[in-house]
Amino acid sequence: MINQFFPNAADLWPDFWQATLETLEMTFVTGIIAGILGLILGVILLMTDEDGLTPQRFIYMILDKLVNIGRSIPFIILLAVIMPVTRFIVGTSVGTAAVTVPLVLGTIPFFARQIQNALLEVDPGVVEAARAMGVGNFGIIYRVYLKEGLVSIIRASSFTMINLIGLTAMAGTVGGGGLGSMALQQGYQRGRGDVTFLSLVFVLVIVFISQVLGNLAVKAASKGR
Repeated sequence: MINQFFPNAADLWPDFWQATLETLEMTFVTGIIAGILGLILGVILLMTDEDGLTPQRFIYMILDKLVNIGRSIPFIILLAVIMPVTRFIVGTSVGTAAVTVPLVLGTIPFFARQIQNALLEVDPGVVEAARAMGVGNFGIIYRVYLKEGLVSIIRASSFTMINLIGLTAMAGTVGGGGLGSMALQQGYQRGRGDVTFLSLVFVLVIVFISQVLGNLAVKAASKGR
């Protein structure tokens, strides 16, 4: 059946598996790095806001503008603009390692804003109660915001991962590897519609699995509260 409906793709199965592994590598490596940095940035935005634990108008204004600018830059343009920086950091501008740099830079502001919004959902009354008990700022961040906002944080993380998978596919346009590169170079540019379609199916499967895992994590966190 595969040979009948996907004649070109049948000869490229090893390449499909390699492309899938490259997509997963880009997603997880970027997710870990951008997740940590985005979480830190989101917490800083929360703390330095005018209603935050340590209001710092100047710092918040700068970070807020940088996040807004970072979220506004189309990823395909970001890939081209920071190519010299990418080449300086990893020694090349082609391949999964090189694409990880713009992926991280493109994901951090997006995730940081998601984290900020997620933590803003925490009941201010709980925060005030913790303050009245003498809990310090870092204690409030860890014991109140991160704990009470865990479900929202997981939802934001799941949404960001799905968005990140789409960015990895776009990275294939500049030789980033992965399923995006497979669909474009081996499929579209060579007139192999079955290869392009199958690449799409692989991407959708990864997205579906990510959604399922995210939903399970949300349910587990909700029960543990």
